[in-house]
Order: sequence, then C-alpha cells, then structure tokens
Amino acid sequence: MLLYQPQEGYCYNSDSVFLYDFIDSFNPKGKVLDVGAGCGVVGLLVARDNKKVELEAVEKQEAFIHYATTNARVNKIEYKMHEGSFLELDEDVKYDYIISNPPFYHDGASRSEDEMLFNARYNVNLPIKDFFKKVSQLLKPQSHFIFCYDASQFGLICAELDKVNLRVVDVQFVHPKIDKKASLVMLHVKNGSKSLMKVWEPFISFDGTEFSQKAQNIYKKAKTQSIKCQI
Repeated sequence: MLLYQPQEGYCYNSDSVFLYDFIDSFNPKGKVLDVGAGCGVVGLLVARDNKKVELEAVEKQEAFIHYATTNARVNKIEYKMHEGSFLELDEDVKYDYIISNPPFYHDGASRSEDEMLFNARYNVNLPIKDFFKKVSQLLKPQSHFIFCYDASQFGLICAELDKVNLRVVDVQFVHPKIDKKASLVMLHVKNGSKSLMKVWEPFISFDGTEFSQKAQNIYKKAKTQSIKCQI
C-alpha cells in the first residue's frame, strides 16, 4: 500500500501497523469508523484486507484530511471522510466497528510546540472520558471498539469504559523488548458484553536491535510504502 505522509511533523509508526494486525485478527465487516485517521493508514489497511468493510473516517486536521483522502484514492479504497472533531460527529449513524490510534500522551508529558504533533499525540485533544462516551453513543448493540493506548493508563481505561457499559474482551500488551515494561496496550472492547477479559500473550516488538520475527511478519503483511511529501 502506497501512503503519502507529511514531509515534516507527525508520521505513523509501528503502533499503527501493529494495531492494524490486531484489528485484522477479528475479521471486521460492516460499517467501520476510523477515529483520528491521520494519513489513513489503519483504516485503509483494514479495508484493503477485509472486503466486507464499509470504511468511514473522522479527522479534524486539514492537512491529514488531504493525505488520507489522497491515499484512499491512490489505493482505490472506498472512503467517506468526516471533517471535524469526533466529539461533534452525528450520532444518528451507528457503526459495527470503531477503530482508533488516538492521541494518548497524558497531561504530564512534555508537549510539542508543533501543532500537528500536539493534536496527533496528546490526549487533552481527545480526553478519555469524552472519547469513550462518544464511542458508546455511536456503536450498535454488541458491536466492537478496537484501539491502542499508553499501557500505563490501562487501569484508567478499564474504569472509564465500565462507566459507559463498554467491556474489554481482548487485550494485548506490547513490550519494546522482552525485559522491558509494556509501552502500548491494544484492546478489543464490546458494547454491552458480559464476557470475561482474554489476556493475549505479550507482543515483543524488538529482538536486540532488530524487529522481532512477529513484528517483521506484520510489516511484511502490511506491505506499506511511505512517501513523505507536500500535497
């Protein structure tokens, strides 16, 4: 998949590629909404590999709206873009899946002066409480919310999801190395589920200085080719 990205500022990283593979394991179909689409990488990869997906996205940064819609067109993927804040999206339309690699740097993290980076990375731009409440309003009954987040906030995530009747049913922690603490968590959440949580085996992303075999396999499956440019 050919993906145009900004020459400078925020570009997608391994979090998005690993999340795509995690989402793909659930064989999504139906109406799928990619929240905070950026250049479109997560949603477009999911739609490419799951032909029964009807892909929509929401993005508020004008530059990323251009990159995402261009990437959809170049890769010949049907795409409906909602321009603006996710929190202001029309609630009359309901979704089978909501997917997202949202901004998750917490309040205490040092902030970037770059506006694009600030919007893409820091959760003050999409607070957890508001984010999850909106997700719960847009999901069909017994439908799915799949996203990644900062692993250190996992307890807070579960508490806030419970408040809006969303339950984590699958979770996988991503560790940079086998002897390092988890830096990322990927979650599969269902609307109104009573299932117990299934904790997957840890995902180790690096073996020494190289990507682990699992990470290499995911990148090979994704087959992305990125071009940094101004469009």
